[in-house]
Amino acid sequence: MYQNYFFDFDGTLYDTYPGMVKAFVEAFALQGVELSPNEVYQVMREASVREAYRRYTTSQLDATKLHADYRNLEGKYQVQAKPFSGARELLERVIANGVQNFLLTHRDKSSLGLLERDGFLQYFTDHSTADDGFKRKPDPEALNFLVAKHGLDPNTSVMVGDRTLDIVAGHNAKMAGVLFDPDKLIKADVQAEQIVQNLNAIK
Repeated sequence: MYQNYFFDFDGTLYDTYPGMVKAFVEAFALQGVELSPNEVYQVMREASVREAYRRYTTSQLDATKLHADYRNLEGKYQVQAKPFSGARELLERVIANGVQNFLLTHRDKSSLGLLERDGFLQYFTDHSTADDGFKRKPDPEALNFLVAKHGLDPNTSVMVGDRTLDIVAGHNAKMAGVLFDPDKLIKADVQAEQIVQNLNAIK
């Protein structure tokens, strides 16, 4: 077992994709564009929300309105997000073994609100959200900050996430990476130290 576990939030600890995809599709629909929810989900999982915007936004659309509509809609839907099966048990197991959990997410501090709502925040030593202003994954800036702040050894640490960029961020910070791929969607050669479909399988 590792000594320090760094967890992504969206799609790793919490199943937020249904709300994210619904908000994204509806934001485009408000400007008369029909998107496939399944296709949008695949782009978000394999790449990012930013990549989904890049792929589907055309010069005919009001990009500022798209972003505003998405944020408003996603904010309403995210309260329905639930933890993945096994998330609580994994976090508790880490603590029971005397090691530490950290949160590293591109989401803002609303992620902390969901963790607190469900009694998960108590399991985390520290966290970094979008509000901290660090460069986005796969840049290791946020990971390096937490490692330095807490005097951690990257060689005994692991980044857990559902996308390739999570694993690359971990590797860029000189730590291991575990890919959580519940629907076996990631086709890229990730080079993760472990790939799991269930959080309870993480070593």
